[in-house]
Amino acid sequence: MEPVIKIVDIAHVRFAAPDLAEMRAFLEDFGLECAEYNGKLYGRGLDGRPFLHATEPGEPAFMALGLRAERVEDLETLAEKEGVTVEPLTDPGGGQVVRLIDPDGFLVEIVAGQETASPDEVGIAPPHNTADAKPRLRKTIRLAQGPSHILRLGHCVLNVSDFRKSEAWYKQRFGFLTSDEIEMAPGAAMGAFMRCDRGDQPTDHHTLFLAQLPQPAGYMHAAFEVAHFDDLMLGHAHLKSRDRDQAWGVGRHIMGSQIFDYWRDPWGHELEHWTDGDLFTAADPPNKMPFTALLAVQWGAQHPMLTGQKS
Repeated sequence: MEPVIKIVDIAHVRFAAPDLAEMRAFLEDFGLECAEYNGKLYGRGLDGRPFLHATEPGEPAFMALGLRAERVEDLETLAEKEGVTVEPLTDPGGGQVVRLIDPDGFLVEIVAGQETASPDEVGIAPPHNTADAKPRLRKTIRLAQGPSHILRLGHCVLNVSDFRKSEAWYKQRFGFLTSDEIEMAPGAAMGAFMRCDRGDQPTDHHTLFLAQLPQPAGYMHAAFEVAHFDDLMLGHAHLKSRDRDQAWGVGRHIMGSQIFDYWRDPWGHELEHWTDGDLFTAADPPNKMPFTALLAVQWGAQHPMLTGQKS
């Protein structure tokens, strides 16, 4: 079945928190550039997008997932199909938005037409010398200490009450493709890593992961791409020095292959730093993977569920 539209990327995640100053301090330690606008807090990366993370005053909560359409015309097509209206987006960067509610009550904001800036330059570390190749000659590596440099928002993970129902809802509206489907047993799917359909253009292994775990439906984490492995480790050291709450890391995932590092904001919402992930096109077929591969790592820290630690 042809989807209503095909989104091109994730746009943002929204939260509520009782203390914007405390959230700002955490987000700046995490590596986002923050500013307040109309009583809300916005965090941006280096990719020129107007914001990636938004926080409004209120009791701690996940508020919305934002997805990005290519054109405002796509929003009009979606709005007509869903029987809703295209509205002005009153956040930094303006633009237009269509707001939908998914099967578990999550607010999904599909945006287009935002004003963007030129991406900021990231100081890339000199190349690494390996046993096979030594491109760095007569140069040292001297890294500036501080937070990671966040380029962009890469994906969001939601726990849902009925995976197949939610999978169909998101695929039919937004054109997601399955990269890896997770099975508790052969033929018993409990979730899937899904990517955007951008034809021949390579895209992240997953933009959205839907999981049906034995817990209430809710937000699980959002992941932000950093400059490179050294940058991730510098951010790790910085967050640790600030006594921030680490959730899991550092390690390399199996599905998606990302090097990861998970932290919690002051109200327990997980945010991930990642780098060196897989990219696929629409021609790459879906895979099926066992649940054991979801929590396993290729190297690094074991998931807290496997070690009996706080998760």
